[in-house]
Amino acid sequence: MNAEMSLEKLKSGNLAYLQALHNLGDISPEIRKDTAQNGQHPYAIVIACSDSRVIPEAIFSAGIGELFTIRVAGNVIDNHQLGSIEYAAGHLGCPLVVVLGHTHCGAVGAAITGEADGFIQSIVDDIEKAIGEEHDDLRASELNTLHSVKVVREAFADHPELGEMKAIGAVYDIETGDVEWLDD
Repeated sequence: MNAEMSLEKLKSGNLAYLQALHNLGDISPEIRKDTAQNGQHPYAIVIACSDSRVIPEAIFSAGIGELFTIRVAGNVIDNHQLGSIEYAAGHLGCPLVVVLGHTHCGAVGAAITGEADGFIQSIVDDIEKAIGEEHDDLRASELNTLHSVKVVREAFADHPELGEMKAIGAVYDIETGDVEWLDD
């Protein structure tokens, strides 16, 4: 599967999710057994916020073994996330990386207000660099997402062993369930 096919599968999965009353992905005993015996073959890498309302497998109607999901507050990218991306792209053959921001993100809100302390401050510092002086919640989430996409692209620009891996951004609306795909 190439990046374009993966993106279309994500888009159609989100459309199905908008009408669903429960997860449409395959979580059957058969798929658990199959992936245990034959390994995982995800078609996309999704870097999403840790927010409990943002569940990539549900949002994209995916089941076990379909998405390689990396979750971190504010969907920020550091070496840990880059290592996970490198593994999924290089060893599992994932052709697409999606950085999935979302509306009403607490980490983005903390960056807008400048209210953070402890370990959270490192996340907020990264988001503040991405959003600058932006105070609109949605636009700040978009800017933060696009910043993370840029970090991924720059980190892997000189890695031909990852093939034609593509990185894009999207923002999930926690009220409607819709995913807005970002152009940069």
